[in-house]
Amino acid sequence: MAADTLVIVESPAKAKTIGKYLGSKYIVKASMGHVRDLPKSQIGVEIEEGFSPKYITIRGKGDVLKELKDARKKVKRVFLAADPDREGEAIAWHLAHYLELDETESCRVVFNEITKQAVKEAFKHPRKINMDLVNAQQARRILDRLVGYKISPLLWKKVKKGLSAGRVQSVAVKLISDREKEIKAFEPEEYWSITASMTTSAGSFEAKFYGEAGEKKELPNEAEVNRILAAIGAKPFVVSEIKERERQRHPSPPFITSSLQQEAARKLNFRAAKTMQIAQQLYEGVDLGKEGTVGLITYMRTDSPRISPLAQEEAREYIVNAFGPAFAPETPRNYTKKNSNAQDAHEGIRPTSVAYTPDTVKPYLSRDQFRLYKLVWERFVASQMTSAVLDTVTADLEAGGVTFRAVGSKVKFPGFMKVYVEGNDDGVTDDDKLLPPLEKGQSLKAEAIEPKQHFTQPPPRYTESRLVRALEELGIGRPSTYAPILDTIQKRGYAAMEDKKFFPTELGELVIAMMEEFFPEVLDVEFTAHMEEDLDFVEEGKADWEKVLMEFYRPFKKRLEVAEEEMKEVELQDEVADEQCDKCGRHMVYKMGRFGKFLACSGFPDCRNAKPIVKDVGVTCPKCKKGRIVERRSKRGRVFYGCDVYPECDFVSWDQPVADPCPECASLLVRKRTRNGATIQCTSCTHKREEQEQDAEQEEEA
Repeated sequence: MAADTLVIVESPAKAKTIGKYLGSKYIVKASMGHVRDLPKSQIGVEIEEGFSPKYITIRGKGDVLKELKDARKKVKRVFLAADPDREGEAIAWHLAHYLELDETESCRVVFNEITKQAVKEAFKHPRKINMDLVNAQQARRILDRLVGYKISPLLWKKVKKGLSAGRVQSVAVKLISDREKEIKAFEPEEYWSITASMTTSAGSFEAKFYGEAGEKKELPNEAEVNRILAAIGAKPFVVSEIKERERQRHPSPPFITSSLQQEAARKLNFRAAKTMQIAQQLYEGVDLGKEGTVGLITYMRTDSPRISPLAQEEAREYIVNAFGPAFAPETPRNYTKKNSNAQDAHEGIRPTSVAYTPDTVKPYLSRDQFRLYKLVWERFVASQMTSAVLDTVTADLEAGGVTFRAVGSKVKFPGFMKVYVEGNDDGVTDDDKLLPPLEKGQSLKAEAIEPKQHFTQPPPRYTESRLVRALEELGIGRPSTYAPILDTIQKRGYAAMEDKKFFPTELGELVIAMMEEFFPEVLDVEFTAHMEEDLDFVEEGKADWEKVLMEFYRPFKKRLEVAEEEMKEVELQDEVADEQCDKCGRHMVYKMGRFGKFLACSGFPDCRNAKPIVKDVGVTCPKCKKGRIVERRSKRGRVFYGCDVYPECDFVSWDQPVADPCPECASLLVRKRTRNGATIQCTSCTHKREEQEQDAEQEEEA
């Protein structure tokens, strides 16, 4: 039977998966993403004519469009099955225009997961193209175009060519810049702690200084510490109070886009863009051998943690069979969106079936696909399990009117923790810390009492995970925008990443300062969040997209006129290095790239010599015994260690070599980073030790 229906999706992988489900009556082709867009050479928006966009065919899409038009002529019906979001709806609308489809016809098909059942069910219920969704996407695109194409030429003229401004990217750079200012302005404050080591016949434990006369007290300086130590003297500690309580710990909700990016960064060390790329592969379908191609996770651009009743029931059945009835709550767990502006059109990110356990699909997945799928699967299953129950014991011990406190806890019932526990940005774990049995009135002698000086720390720089969370909490950007934003601010040279943390560049700080003076609304967090809310209202059919754009543009136009007149030209001066170009003899200068500073010839563009800034780690090369080990970066920005006489010596290591040889076999020792610090390990034998605190401090000083 000849095919009589054409189905158009965005990607070849999605086309392949869906084609297998639909059978021979359907031709499934890919548009390869968007087919029309605003021109790059001009603003492409008729502002005076209701912000009418001037769309053109994207360069390079001619052959794809011709193929789609030829296929259209051979069939009776066309279905547009792009992704179920604003972008997907816009792609469908542009295709409908190009293929001259009847706008009153139900040609749009959407599904949240690419499984045989979901796809076949979706084709039973096609609908018309949702113009509210299309208009929301158009408004966002035009708004970003107005900001970018109106402010960017000003920056080119006043600062330097190639700069750009963006409605959301500029706010992200401002967050990074503001955090850097906080860090520089931070003045550390001294404080102390006192830890007492206790031993009983049943075991040892630690108690920390709490206060005096039953009231909590801080230790601001050494004089206060000495006063406390004098009050304790050689007196024994007496257990004055013991409190036992039971507390519950609840599971985290299923992933949404932002939380998936955050957790993949924490647990898998994935960049946001990599997480989305791999999630797209898992969504579009993986070949599972005899079972064929199957979409393994639901749509990965969502800001709602809602889960369908069918998925909840399947999870419950699995949990009861795998762990027992005690691990399944009496009623299914339902989760609501944190952000009132979040779109509830899709479910949270979950496996399309819990029957596809990580172990069963592992043989068919790449290493990274497996790790991300395992994260999604475990998070979802855990989200439908009972809470964990923890027993906590708090014991107060007194000596000379001074109170020390010891806290212990243990997991009484693991609940969801049997499967998964959410990570955090600081790498702190909730390991069991038990106290030996204690009785009120019991007398104990401290084995040691150790005072320690500390200083308050400045707020942490943004990692990708922290920045995504900040943007989400502020209501700025949407699931599909986070990864591109993080990528853009680095490509433009406004921010650089060092040790997985964002630093603003001099250029970034300059552009932000100029925009703060002339375009404060664009950088205002509340204003940007309000714009996001207005765009959501357009999507829901509650606001007119042209009106939303006009309300933004009127004051923005006045700002542009003022900036054109009053913005002063700024010349960026490169920092000169104490090194000459080995090709032309001119001075080298420091430049900022997306992975931090590098050296470039001051004679650019006549001389294009550039090289990385290498950092000597203080170790002689273990291979050639002549060169020095230096820190370098790969093309993707990953740090590695190599010999400085390369290519004569090809020694290379992902882990940092240590100066001293292994005490057991005299082989090379390397420093391996872990979640809670670092370990020193031998590359030949099993020798391994925790890194000493002084080693870490010396490294920081270096």
